[in-house]
Amino acid sequence: MDSMITAAARALAAGDPLGALQRVALREDPPALALRGIAMAQLGELERAKTLLRRAVRAFGPTEVLARARCVVAEAEIALVSRDLRWPARTLEAARALLEEHGDRQNAAHARHIEVRRLLLLGRLAEAEGAIAQLDAAPLPPASTAAHELTIASIAVRRLRTRAAQAALARAETAARLSGIPGLIAEVSAAQRLLTTPAARLITGGAERTLLLRDVEKLASSGALIVDACRHVVRDAWSEVSLARRPLLFTLARALGEAWPKDVARELLVSRAFRARRADESQRARLRVEMARLRTLLRRHAGVSATPRGYRLVPRRAQQVQVLARPVEDKNAPVLALLADGESWSSSALALALGRSQRSIQRSLDALAVGGKVQSFGRGRTRRWVTPPLPGFTTTLLLPAFVGVD
Repeated sequence: MDSMITAAARALAAGDPLGALQRVALREDPPALALRGIAMAQLGELERAKTLLRRAVRAFGPTEVLARARCVVAEAEIALVSRDLRWPARTLEAARALLEEHGDRQNAAHARHIEVRRLLLLGRLAEAEGAIAQLDAAPLPPASTAAHELTIASIAVRRLRTRAAQAALARAETAARLSGIPGLIAEVSAAQRLLTTPAARLITGGAERTLLLRDVEKLASSGALIVDACRHVVRDAWSEVSLARRPLLFTLARALGEAWPKDVARELLVSRAFRARRADESQRARLRVEMARLRTLLRRHAGVSATPRGYRLVPRRAQQVQVLARPVEDKNAPVLALLADGESWSSSALALALGRSQRSIQRSLDALAVGGKVQSFGRGRTRRWVTPPLPGFTTTLLLPAFVGVD
């Protein structure tokens, strides 16, 4: 490798894409094409970057397997930034295995981080944890170490392990400052701010207050019966039952939880659950059926007793009932939460990440666009959606998480 290629690679590693381009902008050999592609990606010219990287892959000879694998990793990262979640993950896995086999631990670790970040976007936390656990970060340079610690912090935040997240972010800050890359330092600072902004609302006894992530973590171990409107589960310190696929039953459970220790009138339950203007005999009969179903599902956690006026929630093991609500009560809030990362998303990627149909996502995007909350650019398959970061709170509890059914 000649001196100009080496200098360009060092400039890229230091977060200086313009310096790299000054050295290789007029060259057409495969290493220069690859470096130009990475530089263009760092500058945000993603389509141009993909074109250059593909040209580099074709130009490298059949024996230059390491160089081709590194280009594949770079293209995978561009796909991740572009939120192209359908990009073939097996291609990245093969490239990572090849890099590990040839001793390129730094680029193999980078490939692993891309895999984990993709899993996080898809809400597959267990797989992300398993993948990151296989990586030894000790020999990595500061920039890669910071990326590693940021990934660990992201998983810890999703798991509501705030102490682990704080420790990982402190290590990430140290590594980022050692790297001297301004963009990386700013990314760590933004991640640290998530721990000090409101993440949810607690509703109990008719009153509500905002909670930080550490408060949500404490609540989970408080022994209270929690009606969790962020994950659509009802849980106590011993077990949980998911109502994510039973939205009507969860609406009833939440209404009972918000009113506890009082009961809720049948007319109000009919209005909230069935959206009926008045509770006639048929609606009351339907309410009795749904309450019986809710009573069956919650039998280990709480009873649902009828009162002269309506129904009341009676916890079995917990001493109190509390409702954990999202910071934003909007049916389109999960879409906004994903868009709040500042990247451009396609409707198909949003549908894949949220487990919904693309048509449903498109309706949400259209509604948000009317309200001026999102913007789009491009047309057809190239159409992408963006939004400024949501102000004033963290979106952690709006993000997708797949929960099991008790």
